[in-house]
Amino acid sequence: MKAIAIQTYGGPEGLAVVDLPAPAPAAGQVLITTEAVGVGGVDTLIRSGALAAYGFKEGHIPGGEVAGTVTAVGDGVDASWIGRRVWGSTGTGGGYVEQAVVPVEEIVPLPGGLSAVDAVTLGSSGVVAHFGLRHARFAPGERVLVRGAAGSIGIMAVQLAARGGAAAVAVTTSSVERGERLRRLGASHVLDRSGDGGEEAPAGYDVVIDVVAGEAMPSFFDRLNPNGRLVAVGAVAGQPPADFGTRIMAAFQKSLSFAAFSAATVTRADRRAVRAEQFAAAGRGEIETVVHEVLPLDKAVLAHQKMAAGEVFGRIVLTP
Repeated sequence: MKAIAIQTYGGPEGLAVVDLPAPAPAAGQVLITTEAVGVGGVDTLIRSGALAAYGFKEGHIPGGEVAGTVTAVGDGVDASWIGRRVWGSTGTGGGYVEQAVVPVEEIVPLPGGLSAVDAVTLGSSGVVAHFGLRHARFAPGERVLVRGAAGSIGIMAVQLAARGGAAAVAVTTSSVERGERLRRLGASHVLDRSGDGGEEAPAGYDVVIDVVAGEAMPSFFDRLNPNGRLVAVGAVAGQPPADFGTRIMAAFQKSLSFAAFSAATVTRADRRAVRAEQFAAAGRGEIETVVHEVLPLDKAVLAHQKMAAGEVFGRIVLTP
């Protein structure tokens, strides 16, 4: 089968098409013939070498989510899965392939009204946004700021905060056009990347969902209301400054909180339940999946180039 591997860490050109033996599912696994593969921000971080300290090596196949049809099952797996359309999580890699092996506990059936492309646009991002807001203890009536709202996680956070009764949903983005698209998805205020939105923007926020992190993250503590919470659900701009906590301590009397959030800390059962609910809602048109572009699997280099250039609104999907 064809797969995309990281031949050399660095730029997108380090990705290459490779031929691998077709896999067979082990005990507790299913084999999915992929129809769609999601391209995530963590894929670009792994490809760049930024996460090499976590054990990723050259030759790694990126990709954390796929959707397609189950064509084989391993020992101990109910054979009735064969022939069913599913979404599946491959974890931190193994998704940029024509055939993927996935633990049966990490698959979710797709409703009839949801395409494979829409499934990989929503599957991971929806769970991160849902539990990220829960981690921030978001409550109806609060003001929310989504920093880095043009990506798939940010877009879902905007929709879920608006549906959850937020008094205001502000977003940071890079252009007027993107801001208008985010307004149609539920944003009430559009800010620039620094968080400035003029006189009409809220004076402060109870929750900041931060997909970006990076050097500018500490400045967003200044935009929190008393008892405000900033939760980092991503780090597409890299790590924040090592001393970022001093900004919180400087505002000691405001009782501010910071947390990092990874969906890996949520039980498989809870992740599956939320995904099933969100897939059903998307199938009914209650949640919008935003697909930037669909590219062939062998155009993974181009997909990563577009990500690096900041061109993407929503998610890029690869199709074998």
